[in-house]
Amino acid sequence: GDDNLCNVPHALPCSPAKRSKENQGRRLLFGDPPASPEKPSSPVLSPRRGGQETPRSSGPGRHPARSRLFRQEGTCYQQVKRVLHAAVPERLHAREKETSTIRQFLREHVCGHRPGSLYISGAPGTGKTACLSRVLLDCKDELSGSKTIVLNCMSLSSPQGVFPALGQQLGLPVVTGREGLRRLEAKLTAQGPMVLLVLDELDQLESKGQDVLYTLFEWPQLPRSRLVLVGLANALDLTDRSLARLSARPAGSPQLLHFPPYTREQLTAILQERLGQVEGDPVLDAAALQFCARKVSAVSGDARKALDVCRRAVEVVELEVRSQTLLKPLPSGDSPVSPVPRRVGLPHISRVISEVFGDRLALGGQGGRDAFPLQQKVLLCSLLLLARHLHTREVTLGKLHDTYSQVCRRQQLPPVDQVECLSLVTLLESRGVLELKKAKEARLAKVCLKMEEAAVEHALQDVVLVGSILAQGLP
Repeated sequence: GDDNLCNVPHALPCSPAKRSKENQGRRLLFGDPPASPEKPSSPVLSPRRGGQETPRSSGPGRHPARSRLFRQEGTCYQQVKRVLHAAVPERLHAREKETSTIRQFLREHVCGHRPGSLYISGAPGTGKTACLSRVLLDCKDELSGSKTIVLNCMSLSSPQGVFPALGQQLGLPVVTGREGLRRLEAKLTAQGPMVLLVLDELDQLESKGQDVLYTLFEWPQLPRSRLVLVGLANALDLTDRSLARLSARPAGSPQLLHFPPYTREQLTAILQERLGQVEGDPVLDAAALQFCARKVSAVSGDARKALDVCRRAVEVVELEVRSQTLLKPLPSGDSPVSPVPRRVGLPHISRVISEVFGDRLALGGQGGRDAFPLQQKVLLCSLLLLARHLHTREVTLGKLHDTYSQVCRRQQLPPVDQVECLSLVTLLESRGVLELKKAKEARLAKVCLKMEEAAVEHALQDVVLVGSILAQGLP
């Protein structure tokens, strides 16, 4: 699978990129944290079970020096793969502000016995679930007097299934129909400890009329309510788009917290911090690490993707070293000198990016230090061309993707598909440049500029590229 956490004992999973209802591995964890996977108990890891186990002594047909060399080589890479896990780390880099906001919200509402709601938004891999999981672990003692319920909405068969799941956690019999909702509402307004309800993938509860979401967000506003609701989803405008009625009441709208995509500098710092936990010479070259951070930030800013790229590159080098160690003849003498382990270089990172994530990630984002990655610049230029040609600020996603693909071919750039184009639009929406109005079909979704055209051109900070695309006009 993408996470490849087979080498991480008792890993705490963060939110993987959403794909389908079957992808139900995501959950929030709270309670006693397990032993930290990034701190091995000794410099030499104990052998693993299975085919990769290192023999304790040389058996028939095994050279003792070769066994020692194999064990030494494997240990170095195993330690690096351990620290490149996608579990909840002890410290979340570049998310101090967001973590502090979540902690303050829980203290004010749960510990202060004040019902309320918080909506956390952000693209996949930006640390939403990890931050909340970390706060729940750190504030376990403070929240001990309340009832904490964590539900992953991806695991529900329907939006209405959230009510029976919540009723089961509160000790109620089967909650169905209007009578069940009344009993559930009475339970949440009766005397008792505060109830902290965390709903991951909240957008899975969208339904006709949004009756499920409205019911959940209106419960904290009931008299004598003891519910504190925290919802997590990718969409920035879910509350404005689907829950506009909440703003009609004073203090009726939930508190909003947005997680922006990680920048190149932040991804670099995250990778360096993880690799710094391994003693000895670095396994990844500095240039390879910078290359990985730059490419991933150019497309998605997904920290999990950056960790996964590096971990897979380490596995590639590990397999190469292992095969060469078994085939290479040992030097003569009783005390062979073990060679320095091969380091993960830029070609290994480039190979993994190209093979696993496709050419769009390997070739995109050549803007380097610019504020907008390359693919986002081309997409914005395409939208500017359409706005000027059609004399409107709003176009469909299908029309935008068709124009964008033609512009990419004319500029000899690799275009992304429509699904990735929607992701780019979502990232630009999170920066306040675009507005996305969803529809039943993705191609019919409306994309609208929220900034003036001159302001967009100035923000792109690429006179050569922008001038070339806009001067040539529509393809």
